[in-house]
Amino acid sequence: MTVLLNWVPEVRPRAAIGAVLGIGLAALLGHLVPAAEGLPWIMAPVGASAVLVFAVPASPLAQPWPVVGGSLVSVLAGMAVGKVCALAGVGAPVAVSLAVGCAIAGMALARCTHPPGGAAAILGALAGFAPDAQLPGPLLPLALNVLGVVLIGWIYNSLTGHPWPHRAIAPPAPVPLRSVTYDRADLDAVLADWDERLEVAADDLDALFRAVERRVLQRGEGG
Repeated sequence: MTVLLNWVPEVRPRAAIGAVLGIGLAALLGHLVPAAEGLPWIMAPVGASAVLVFAVPASPLAQPWPVVGGSLVSVLAGMAVGKVCALAGVGAPVAVSLAVGCAIAGMALARCTHPPGGAAAILGALAGFAPDAQLPGPLLPLALNVLGVVLIGWIYNSLTGHPWPHRAIAPPAPVPLRSVTYDRADLDAVLADWDERLEVAADDLDALFRAVERRVLQRGEGG
């Protein structure tokens, strides 16, 4: 409970202000889309991207490449699936489900998994069903929106003590006294055995474990 109470006043205002700035620039850039194209100037998935970028900037899912690559790969996958399904006479419910699956596969291959990409894929699939659907379609406004969030994320997070892209800095391994420390290869081996994608980067886990080791060894020295 203490951790939660300390986290609330420190993080939420910072994240909220960052989101206001990021979405503000995203909206301004979105207005660069020609009105004649009939495209929206703001795309809903960018709101979810802003939550990740400003609320959990250390998450592997909130780094610049996942934000940019995951959004654009997904909307392109959705548009392609939507168009193929429309030509084949397949209904929209099937198209959106296939689009999200293809987006996940595409993001995994490009190493840019980003949860809002699922929403981008659905928008792309629905756009693909439009009779006059053609490039760039929703790709252009989404790209402009994402650019705004990434630019503000880079500047604002760095100025508020959360350098972005996130880089974990692990302290040097302590000299073992009464306990045995681990090697980074041990951590990587355990993560490989688990075969789970954690919401914490391996570098952050290593930094945390090294800090715990150092604290334990300092307590041992004092005892």
